[in-house]
Amino acid sequence: MAELKNVAPLADFDWNAYESGDTQVNESREAQEKAYEGSLNKVNDHEVVDGTVIAMNKREVVVNIGFKSDGIIPMSEFRYNPDLKVGDKVEVYIENQEDKKGQLILSHKKARATRSWDRVNEALENEEIIKGYIKCRTKGGMIVDVFGIEAFLPGSQIDVKPIRDYDVFVGKTMEFKVVKINQEFKNVVVSHKALIEAELEQQKKEIISKLEKGQVLEGTVKNITSYGVFIDLGGVDGLIHITDLSWGRVSDPKEVVQLDQKINVVILDFDDEKKRIALGLKQLTPHPWDALDPNLKVGDKVKGKVVVMADYGAFIEIAPGVEGLIHVSEMSWSQHLRSAQDFMKVGDEVEAVILTLDREERKMSLGIKQLKADPWENIEEKYPVGSKHTAKVRNFTNFGVFVEIEEGVDGLIHISDLSWTKKIKHPSEFTQIGAEIEVQVLEIDKENRRLSLGHKQLEENPWDVFETVFTVNSIHEGTIVEMLDKGAVIQLEYGVEGFATPKHLVKEDGSQAQLNEKLQFKVIEFNKESKRIILSHSRIYEDAQRAEAKEAKKNTSNAKKGAKKEEAPVIQNQAAATTLGDIDALAALKAQMEKGE
Repeated sequence: MAELKNVAPLADFDWNAYESGDTQVNESREAQEKAYEGSLNKVNDHEVVDGTVIAMNKREVVVNIGFKSDGIIPMSEFRYNPDLKVGDKVEVYIENQEDKKGQLILSHKKARATRSWDRVNEALENEEIIKGYIKCRTKGGMIVDVFGIEAFLPGSQIDVKPIRDYDVFVGKTMEFKVVKINQEFKNVVVSHKALIEAELEQQKKEIISKLEKGQVLEGTVKNITSYGVFIDLGGVDGLIHITDLSWGRVSDPKEVVQLDQKINVVILDFDDEKKRIALGLKQLTPHPWDALDPNLKVGDKVKGKVVVMADYGAFIEIAPGVEGLIHVSEMSWSQHLRSAQDFMKVGDEVEAVILTLDREERKMSLGIKQLKADPWENIEEKYPVGSKHTAKVRNFTNFGVFVEIEEGVDGLIHISDLSWTKKIKHPSEFTQIGAEIEVQVLEIDKENRRLSLGHKQLEENPWDVFETVFTVNSIHEGTIVEMLDKGAVIQLEYGVEGFATPKHLVKEDGSQAQLNEKLQFKVIEFNKESKRIILSHSRIYEDAQRAEAKEAKKNTSNAKKGAKKEEAPVIQNQAAATTLGDIDALAALKAQMEKGE
């Protein structure tokens, strides 16, 4: 047994009271019992209390809730807080104070869920920065565990720069701000971007305050769009428009830059108000026009690639950043309307002649038709007046047909020169676009680059013959092929047509001649120059009636004349007798007068 040495007795110990069984020293028994009870940690089931982490490993966390009451909680309930350590205060939910093994059953997850809705509302109201665990991806963003509540983190609210791979965030614990709560549906929206925007805004102000036009900065390609490239200048973004990427034509910015590539850019312009910065890449290199061959001049031949097509022409790149326009009028000697797409397409390699060259304005016009001889230079020799050729119908007008004998050599066949005999109202009645037609050159207009052509001239003029056939008063059989307000068109033999007015279409019975009716017609007028034949059906029987009437009148007149001849001798004899008698009386009278003397 250990020996006790020099142990001093308690100075204030009441030995008398001890001997009598009273152990109270300075306080009453009730006060001591109250103090003892107060030292105990009284807890109830299904209650949320604060505990202290006293131990932890990869799978479990040991939490003490007071009075030597410890419970074990799975580490998975703390995955939202990777910084958890021994000594941290945590809230726990008491599920059961004692299981079959006498172990205290605690849950951190249920404790968070019990207080979560109040906590998340407080966080929104106080703009508090909270921690959350990103559980998984979902459509349009991520699902975040916040206070045990599943909150939605939109993809646009993860960071200030576009996110290309969402999966790298799954399983991470990050700081968030609650930005929206739907009380009715218990939906919570959080944002990580909001935490860094304020800091970036200050950085932007500092960066923009130091910007100058013409300043060269290093940046990182942040995003590539169809219209340009966004560059991160270290907290502030700038845009390189697609036209400022290269002196040459760029159809896709990815041809010039790649994501996350570091490049030097020059500041072209910026807006303090809207915080927009216009950047340039091509401006860091000399303009290609400055490096263009100084000996290049109008008339020289160049080769290039078609980079842009339009209806009015094509842009040809003869060197990177140096382009010339071939207008559609310079693609062919032909003058009829055509589109540039009829001659070339994007990507074609072409040879052209320089027509104009302005180095100051950096403009150039080209032509390809100049590579061929102008067909109008020797037009009189190749297509003399009277020569016959085969042409292709290109277009119609109300007054004629435009044809092309060869590329660049166009002509017009007037509607009156299509046929000797047919009355053509529109050229489409005679031919069709794309068809071939035989022509004869009638006239050359070299100044206006136009030929006057004829088709009917390939045949002899049948009106020379018609003049002898359709003489005035001759009668021919014809068919009414068209009825007009002013009369009817009559189809005669030999394919020739005549015309009759309504009064000349009246038949003998008084009725009017009808369409497709075949009748006899008399020529009442023939005009070779105007190729006009005027016909009449009614004139046939009218003339016959007049002839009969004239004949009848003639017969009556002749009968009267015969009767007069029979009476004439008597009358003459009487006249003669009277005359002779008178002569005898006069002679007797004359004799008496002479005797009386």
